Amino acid sequence: MHAMLHRLAVSDFPAIARARLETLQVNLGYRCNQACLHCHVNASPQRKEIMGRETIEHVIAFLRHGEIKNLDVTGGAPELNPDFRYLVETARGLGLHVIDRCNLTILEEPGQEDLAVFLADQRVEVTASLPCYLEENVTRQRGEGVFATSIRVLKRLNALGYGAPDSGLTLNLVFNPQGPVLPPPQAALEETYRRELKTHHGIVFDRLYTITNMPIQRFGSTLVSKGQFHGYMKLLRESHRKANLEQVMCRSLISVDWRGYVYDCDFNQMLGLPLGGDTKPRTHLSDLLQRDLEGQPIAVADHCYGCTAGGGSSCGGAIS
Repeated sequence: MHAMLHRLAVSDFPAIARARLETLQVNLGYRCNQACLHCHVNASPQRKEIMGRETIEHVIAFLRHGEIKNLDVTGGAPELNPDFRYLVETARGLGLHVIDRCNLTILEEPGQEDLAVFLADQRVEVTASLPCYLEENVTRQRGEGVFATSIRVLKRLNALGYGAPDSGLTLNLVFNPQGPVLPPPQAALEETYRRELKTHHGIVFDRLYTITNMPIQRFGSTLVSKGQFHGYMKLLRESHRKANLEQVMCRSLISVDWRGYVYDCDFNQMLGLPLGGDTKPRTHLSDLLQRDLEGQPIAVADHCYGCTAGGGSSCGGAIS
């Protein structure tokens, strides 16, 4: 289990149980062409973990067997997995809605020159991280040159039809706060993004998702080193809204790591919290083919307050 877990495991977070499973979120590996400060996966160009073909076949077998509606592909930069396109094409052939959680800059990496066209041809929803509409803020969080590259890539996606009304090509953007604060109200920030990106860059998009930074991995370690961890946890706990419990993403989603092991969400994956808090050996995706998860308990710890604080936070942004 991750070193941060001892700070989070003793928790009074309310017990929650699973609803009907609709989304399979698959982490294709922790390798990324960036190393962002807020990254809860601790992804970077130096990471070697990557999902192999055998495990991807287990994913496909699960998609064929179950009633999953959505395949949510993440990383790292999931596109760096050599079987990324094979998985996407197969899932689309099965009639699934596919979401690519993209950092935008990956589309200008060597060997990815045709990636944008591939995503458009497969009608893949692109959910792209753009932590601010201001260059200086993006540079502070993601590094020099990232903002300019992201703008070029967004324009390229727009040219293919992404974000255009009635195109069927969905382009969503993702905002993360710069530090240990909650995101601002999503609807108001979305309008600001829409205005600024259209006015200054001619860019259009469908939705903006605001996502709370989780006190784990790289961001959690930064909070500890700056003496801000306890203050941030206090903010999350005091901002908890009970109503958000009904819509947290873990109720209808499971997360699969690069080896095929299953967790209640991507954050639990990073903490090594097994599915349902089970103390038995970790559950592999291949073990779930004959198992109904509806009504089963979800493993929780103090970091879960990040999903219920304020407007709530999920892979689809604010939930209230």
